[in-house]
Amino acid sequence: MQIIHHGAVNGVTGSCHQLDINTHSSILIDCGLFQGAETAGKSAIEQLPIEFDISNIQALIITHCHIDHVGRIPYLLAAGFNKPIYATVATAALLPMVIEDALKIGVTQNRRMIKLYLKMLKQLITPIEYNQWFALDLGTAIKNNNTAATANRYNQAKAKFRAAGHILGSAYVEIALFNSFTNKSKNNHRVVFSGDLGATHTPLLASPKSPYRADTLVIESTYGDKNHQGRKQRCESLRKVIEKSVADNGVVLIPAFSIGRTQELLYELEQLIHRYRHKNQMWENIEVIIDSPMAAKFTEHYLQFKALWDNEAKQKLKQHRHPLDFEQLYTVGSHQEHLATIEYLCKRNKPAIVIAASGMCTGGRMQNYLARLLREPSTDIIFVGYQAQGTTGREIQTYGPRGGYCTIDGNKVAIKAAVHTISGYSAHADQHNLINFVKGMRIKPTLIRIVHGDNDAKNALAEEYKKLLPGAKIEIGV
Repeated sequence: MQIIHHGAVNGVTGSCHQLDINTHSSILIDCGLFQGAETAGKSAIEQLPIEFDISNIQALIITHCHIDHVGRIPYLLAAGFNKPIYATVATAALLPMVIEDALKIGVTQNRRMIKLYLKMLKQLITPIEYNQWFALDLGTAIKNNNTAATANRYNQAKAKFRAAGHILGSAYVEIALFNSFTNKSKNNHRVVFSGDLGATHTPLLASPKSPYRADTLVIESTYGDKNHQGRKQRCESLRKVIEKSVADNGVVLIPAFSIGRTQELLYELEQLIHRYRHKNQMWENIEVIIDSPMAAKFTEHYLQFKALWDNEAKQKLKQHRHPLDFEQLYTVGSHQEHLATIEYLCKRNKPAIVIAASGMCTGGRMQNYLARLLREPSTDIIFVGYQAQGTTGREIQTYGPRGGYCTIDGNKVAIKAAVHTISGYSAHADQHNLINFVKGMRIKPTLIRIVHGDNDAKNALAEEYKKLLPGAKIEIGV
């Protein structure tokens, strides 16, 4: 058995991990798009092709449907992949929309081509409920040969999705490997791939629980060197920043991914409006604008899968509150509406909050808002998620407080807007969460492979794991 990484080892994007179970059979976990600095010097055509051998890959397992975990799936299909794609029920429902959007933005506008890819995708997707073991077919070559099976050690495998609390449908994956020709209890191995773990106490979704056992753990480290604010503290920070920001009737821009972050923000904003509307009239009157058709579609799915919400969110529904669909919420649909909204905000003298993708400001409608409004001192931009190296968001975070500029569509844009960062709203686990995820295992890993993080984050987390598990092998993925 070995694990090969085809992404998310030089940074936090392009997640794609290959588990070689034996000489005949491999499983792929995620197949994501590269973003930010990891695309430097490469054209779109150079970034996307599948350059590794897929002949022995028997299945693709998807942890969740963020683009940096699923964006290369069309190219995997183009390379000839035609094996099962396993995902949770919610992820299976969201995935075609994500892939359709990725195709339109980065590949082709040809409707016939898009329909063809989506048809192929839907034929391969197999929805799986949480906490349910499902068999992984490793092919017939190994099963029919006892000698080969014994030599290869593992000839059977099964997998299970466990809730990761990152976005709707997100999961970490347990894979059990064993040999049917020998004693299973002595010759099995449990591999856990974390995908992206959610932070504890985030809105809407329950916090992830540790698995009972992991012999080998492949774990993300996005915030491996940092700890988030507590939920009450971050909500209070959001309130203070917004109240200060709109005092001059300016616009508050919040870059956010369409899946997960947008819905969490809506939940928190509804809570602030509910709590403070009688104390501060601003909260009763301020408009909250979602400028993302995709976010609107995903919000509908969040409503559809209310069974996956945590108890706090379910209780609000019982109180006839609608945390994702409240009175002051406006959704912008067409591109024409989007352009008209920007003009409207530039001309009026009334505060508003705009939430739009992309979360790292690398594309999407947020870039058009930034191009027009970053130059205005009355504008405030609030970062509530990780900004990868090489992204426009990281540029604004770094140079905005110094009165510098960023580059949008090849043009220098002076940053006169105030820049704020509230890290507690990240949908990623922080260092404390990542340590507790391992602490909570009854049978702890003898090998931990750290991926999906900048170098400082990976190294800091590695040091913490070495303290926690002195006898374990702690590696940085390469």
